[in-house]
Amino acid sequence: MSRTSLMPPPLPAAQASAWPELLRRRRMYGGILLVLFVVLMSSGFQLAQSRNAGGFWDGLPMIFAFPGEVLAEAWEKRARLPGLALAHLASLAETLNIAAVATLIGALAGGLLALLSTRGLARWPKAAGLFRRLTDLARAFPEIVIALILIYILGGGPVPAVVAIALHTAGALGKLFAEVAENADLKPHEGLTAVGASWVQRIWLGVLPQVAPNWLSYTLMRFEINLRASAILGFVGAGGIGYDLKIAMQWGQGRYDLVVAIFALLFLSIVLIDRLSDRLRLRLVKG
Repeated sequence: MSRTSLMPPPLPAAQASAWPELLRRRRMYGGILLVLFVVLMSSGFQLAQSRNAGGFWDGLPMIFAFPGEVLAEAWEKRARLPGLALAHLASLAETLNIAAVATLIGALAGGLLALLSTRGLARWPKAAGLFRRLTDLARAFPEIVIALILIYILGGGPVPAVVAIALHTAGALGKLFAEVAENADLKPHEGLTAVGASWVQRIWLGVLPQVAPNWLSYTLMRFEINLRASAILGFVGAGGIGYDLKIAMQWGQGRYDLVVAIFALLFLSIVLIDRLSDRLRLRLVKG
């Protein structure tokens, strides 16, 4: 009885002769890309260093000076931290509301944009490219840029933050939702089309049951991101706990205990929401 060899079959002569040349090209291209990366990094660092008010290497030893000062003062007043944290629960609730409303609006808009721009599912196939560009445009500008423009127009408060985060969320989730919808099985959609169902009925009955777990998972993940974004937007006057943190840091020495209390409150809430959303996403995706 002959023994079967576990070794792969030898390459044909033509492929074997071309392999060293292919390997040499790959190494050459890899080396060129590495050199370009190093040049771009060094030139970018030099440009940033020349435009910086201070020297990077001169200020590097002081990187832990300010955090050390903040933590030292907070440790001396550590008995006040729980009370300060409880006093800012209302601001945290405002930040959570901003993130939740913006995520809901952005997810609904992103889902609609995804369905209108997905091949084979679009209500108006010729306009699918237009809706894709709208999705790209919505996520092209950072939330803080949109918020600054809206604050200038509408004034400070949570409304500019909600609109800014919702616009960016619609663009980001629209892209992710479209990729999920493109992988959906079109047979239920085609069957509903054959029996005369409307576009809304085809989407509601033939597509959404397939994509809903992944869509909900992406929405929960985006809620975590939007919570951090809503806290950051507070620094530019959009309300919430980020605005309280900005004021506390502006007060400077003597109120660093308040800074640490707000940071701790925000950190614990983000960790809690992250853990809860992880569990929900796992149940949604895997059952």
